[in-house]
Amino acid sequence: MKPDDAPLNTPPGTRSVAASGLRGGQRFAARDCVAEEVPVALEYNGVSHAVMLATPADLEDFALGFSLTEGIVTSAAEVYGMDVVPSCDGLTVQLEIASSRFASLKDRRRSLAGRTGCGLCGTESLCQAVRPVAPLASDARFGAAAITAALQALRGRQRLHEVTGATHAAGWSRADGTLALLREDVGRHNALDKLVGALARERLPGPEGFVVVTSRASYEMVGKTAQAGVALLAAVSGVTGLAIDVAQAAGVALAGFARGQDLTLYAHEERVDWGTAEAPGGR
Repeated sequence: MKPDDAPLNTPPGTRSVAASGLRGGQRFAARDCVAEEVPVALEYNGVSHAVMLATPADLEDFALGFSLTEGIVTSAAEVYGMDVVPSCDGLTVQLEIASSRFASLKDRRRSLAGRTGCGLCGTESLCQAVRPVAPLASDARFGAAAITAALQALRGRQRLHEVTGATHAAGWSRADGTLALLREDVGRHNALDKLVGALARERLPGPEGFVVVTSRASYEMVGKTAQAGVALLAAVSGVTGLAIDVAQAAGVALAGFARGQDLTLYAHEERVDWGTAEAPGGR
């Protein structure tokens, strides 16, 4: 719910609704802005592959990012065309991809229906649950001050969250802490996919920077970060044990509880330059 004195606006991916309730103990009735959550189908070479619930904004970024982070394509050059079309109670993103990649996709035989918070939906066996990620061939290091600067900038750039209070954000920062790109969605995985797709479409050097997210860091968030070639993921909330395992194996520095001047490293501390911060037990 927006503050009383804030003008109501409806950016893409939101809508205005009637709302009533209590504010400061007083009854109220007003218009409010809420985030949309609609079924988005991804269709490759005419064949439906997955349906996710997502915020209907930046869907070209989402489709490309999902294709990259799920290993459906290895580069944006393997996507020959993309169209977003209305479909039954939702939207369909129709992608034309290289025939070799489509053949590989058919072999995987995965159905990922409804994945806003679940990485296992439709997985056919336990061995498919956590796909191995190749270790990053990168010696990238980032300053702790740059990480905290990017996170502070992230808070002020979340336009959808500002008006709805219902979305996650994923941002990409340059090594100096300059937040260069941000995407939002009701789903944290979707926000990261949108970010990865935007990096590819805008031809930004993803591996030269790092990713910051407003959610917790699950194993899948780490895997998507590694798949994008990015060597550090910093999350505002906590991390899971499996996320740490995947980060260790993939060579990704993983930080959680990154708020204000605080952050906790769980994997690959050597990728962070602590600057003048005092070492544990030091003086």
